[in-house]
Amino acid sequence: MKKDLITRLNEGPVLCAEGYLFAMERRGYLSAGAFVPEVVLEHPEVVSQLHREFIRAGSDVVQAFTYYGHREKLRIIGKEKLLEPLQKNALKIAKDARDEFKDLNLLVAGNVANTNIYDPNDKKSHIECQKMFEEQVGWAKDAGVDFVIAETITWVEEMKIALKAIKDAGLIAVCNYAFRSAGGLRDGVQPGEGCKILEDHGADVVGSNCFRGPEMTMKLLPEIRKAVSCHVAALPVPYRTTEQRPGFLNQVDEGCDCIPGGNAFPVALDNLYCNRFEMAEFAKQCSNMKVNFIGICCGAEPHHVREMAVALGRKPIAYKYYPDMTKHYAHGNDPTLKKHNTDAAKTL
Repeated sequence: MKKDLITRLNEGPVLCAEGYLFAMERRGYLSAGAFVPEVVLEHPEVVSQLHREFIRAGSDVVQAFTYYGHREKLRIIGKEKLLEPLQKNALKIAKDARDEFKDLNLLVAGNVANTNIYDPNDKKSHIECQKMFEEQVGWAKDAGVDFVIAETITWVEEMKIALKAIKDAGLIAVCNYAFRSAGGLRDGVQPGEGCKILEDHGADVVGSNCFRGPEMTMKLLPEIRKAVSCHVAALPVPYRTTEQRPGFLNQVDEGCDCIPGGNAFPVALDNLYCNRFEMAEFAKQCSNMKVNFIGICCGAEPHHVREMAVALGRKPIAYKYYPDMTKHYAHGNDPTLKKHNTDAAKTL
């Protein structure tokens, strides 16, 4: 019998690769700004391939690429009629990817995200948010997902609306806030308190995703872990955000003066990119503190995921091609290598 998410988390870490927006933008299949995932309709084969690469790298979760595929985002680009086919196709692509790897016991996750219409002072917006979340959760449930992730939400009340939609559908709920540079949420609630509220309202997993890099995300986790008894999630962006600029939405590349507008977000963050070993260290730290839903958000690539999986003691499919520098012509130590090359390595 297939184990559900909570059973898996009780047994140890579950690795979740996501962050498809940036990956698709870099590949030329998605426009930064609106960030609408039309690619699931226009080039589904590309989405399928990225799912495969994340699975081969060690992700336990295939998250349907429905992030920002909601009614408000499609309204902005004048394509609301694509809402249902986009959602359903993204879910089908994720399930088909899972089915290609039947021996891995993969989990499929649905997804809802920040609506960008929530206004704490406008009750009508709350009703509209509820409708948006309910329709997306409904499609996810019909598709047979194992759980739903509500993520990148910066208001407690908006997250509670999303959580209710998920639990009313009888599904496991993973609720991940995006914490601002100041450390809390837009309504002034701090990380531990915000996550405790969600646990008290029935969330199965609570935590943080997006906005912050691994180091700045790690600073929030002890407070969250202490505040709740349920499982905790941590999915940072793979960028070196700092105390001075904890979030990646407002970043400066000091070595470049040619970025339009000066803000490196979202398409000029290259110089702030975390390497695979930084993400591996983050995964190990999470595991050591019993933060078991571990992942990576906007900017993720398979090499990050593979190193995180290895750090957790695993050998995913892509481990077959794990680096082996002993065979490198200059830096290796294989006795059959040419000595004049290895001797000259430091001067090359």
